[in-house]
Amino acid sequence: MEYTIEGRPSYSILKVKLKPGESVTVEPGSYMLHKGEVEVRTGTGGVLRALARAVGGGESIFLNTFVAKSEAEIWVAPGTPGDIAAIELKGGEIYIQDGSYLAHVGDVSIGVGWRGLKGLITEGELVWLKASGTGVVFVNSYGAIEELRLAPGERVTVDNMHFVAMDSTTKWNIRRLGGLKTLAFGGEGLVIEIEGPGRLWVQTRILPPLAQLIAKFLPTRKS
Repeated sequence: MEYTIEGRPSYSILKVKLKPGESVTVEPGSYMLHKGEVEVRTGTGGVLRALARAVGGGESIFLNTFVAKSEAEIWVAPGTPGDIAAIELKGGEIYIQDGSYLAHVGDVSIGVGWRGLKGLITEGELVWLKASGTGVVFVNSYGAIEELRLAPGERVTVDNMHFVAMDSTTKWNIRRLGGLKTLAFGGEGLVIEIEGPGRLWVQTRILPPLAQLIAKFLPTRKS
C-alpha cells in the first residue's frame, strides 16, 4: 500500500494505491473515484462499536471498505476544505475529535473512546472517537493540521474546537477557559490541558466563526 496527500492544506485529497488483496476503509461520503478493479464491502466494523459511533460520535454506522482485485487506486476527499494527516499506529490508540475520521488501512478498529460534558458546548456533548490497532489512520480538518510532539511532562493547552487527535499515551484534562463571563462574552469555551509524552494534532481553523460570518449575509426569514 502506498498513499499520497495532495492539494494541501486547503483542498487536500488522499490517493491510496493498492496491490491485489489490499484494502482501505473509508468514511461514507468521502469516496471520489477509483482506478482498477475493486470490490466494495459495506459493514459496521462490529455492531456494538458501530452503534457507539453512530449514537455517540455522530458518525455513520457503516463504513465502506474498498478491496483491490487488481492494481488499484482510490481517491478520498473530505466534505469540508482543509488538510489531511496520516497517523501511524503500531499497536497503540489515538483519540480523534468527532467528524475528523476519514479513512484507515491495516488492522484498525474504530469506536467511541470518550464522551461527556453534556451541554457545556453549543454543538452538544463532547465526543472523541478511538482508533486502535496497527495500520495508518487518516484524519481531516478544517484548515491546516499541525503536529506537536510532547516530551514527558511537557504541557500544552488547546481550544477544544481546534483539537483533532492525540495519542492515548498523553494525560489530559478538560476545563473552561476563564470564568462564565469569558464563556458567554469572550468567544472562548472549553480547553484541553494535555501532558506528554505523545503526539498531538490541531487544526488552524474552526467552522463556527465561518458559519456566523456567512449567516450575516443570509436573508432573514419574515414571519
